Amino acid sequence: MSEQWRCAGHAGDLSEDTPIEFKFDGTEVGIYKVGDALYALENICPHAYALLSQGFIDGDTVECPLHEAVFHIPSGKCLKEPGGRDLKTYAVRLAGEEIQIKVE
Repeated sequence: MSEQWRCAGHAGDLSEDTPIEFKFDGTEVGIYKVGDALYALENICPHAYALLSQGFIDGDTVECPLHEAVFHIPSGKCLKEPGGRDLKTYAVRLAGEEIQIKVE
């Protein structure tokens, strides 16, 4: 399957304190704004089912709302266990006011 960009939301719905959730083909992604940059990460904590986009954002990190695992938003790196592994990241861009994510 070739890569393609899909609409994941509207820029006006995203802020540094409020990420948005996007789902495609059964995959859940959280989209975050850090400063002027956008990042898209796997939205399910690898430790146990929890939506990271409902977690606690502190600068460029997000903390799992259930078990306190901490992930670096720009890289997806697990900074504090019990995350178990790094998160998958996705390319994301702004096309006008439309947030787009690259899916494979």
